[in-house]
Amino acid sequence: MTASRFLRSLAAWLVAMLFVSAVNAQTTSIAVAANFTPVAREIAAQFREQTGHEVRLSFGSTGKLYAQIAHGAPFDVFLAADDQRPALAIRAGFAIEGTEFTYGRGRLVLYSRNPELLKVGSSALSDLRNRGKVALANPVLAPYGSAAIEVLTSLGYLDISREKTVKGDSITQTFQFVETGNAEMGFVALAQLADKAGGSRWVVPEQLHSPLRQNAVLLKRGEDNPAARAFLDFLNSPPARAVIQRYGYEVH
Repeated sequence: MTASRFLRSLAAWLVAMLFVSAVNAQTTSIAVAANFTPVAREIAAQFREQTGHEVRLSFGSTGKLYAQIAHGAPFDVFLAADDQRPALAIRAGFAIEGTEFTYGRGRLVLYSRNPELLKVGSSALSDLRNRGKVALANPVLAPYGSAAIEVLTSLGYLDISREKTVKGDSITQTFQFVETGNAEMGFVALAQLADKAGGSRWVVPEQLHSPLRQNAVLLKRGEDNPAARAFLDFLNSPPARAVIQRYGYEVH
């Protein structure tokens, strides 16, 4: 075969593969915990490029997303910020048993825009009465908020913090409270600071709170959706795990 015939054949094969990919492309709807927002967007872009499948991402606190799933929201996959709600979804019949896995383990960070405030770790918390507000996510809705309460309890600052806290519906709103100056510091996810320079931060020792194991699960609605199953496979693949790790999550 001549070089020109080979190139024509190769071009024809590529066009055929693109056509097949377009014909077989499906759309999947993913419910994503707010702390995983930038990571999910990057992974979804890679997934689209490699598979041709379309992805619709919906972000929110894990508690609110679970409530939406329980009320019939049209999601195929649930990426929670804990391992409790996916297990609950399986028990309640909303998700498929055997599809759950941990896609990352998150880290909690106390963050301030003030570059001096947290230079010496958590010491600013001991002076809460003389400081501005401290932000945390609603512990009823968000696992990172529940972890923050555990930290304040472990350090003996919970009683002091009651009158000084401002709660966000999600970790995204909590971060915005700090960024806009409505709180002097706040408990946020390490992933939110991945590309953030300036300010000061204290990465909370994991022994001060329960592990932030973040689990994914295939929902009943996505059982027969090849794009949903393909997304979960991709989430557990080396390229996606590399992205997850780059944002500060632990992967195993």
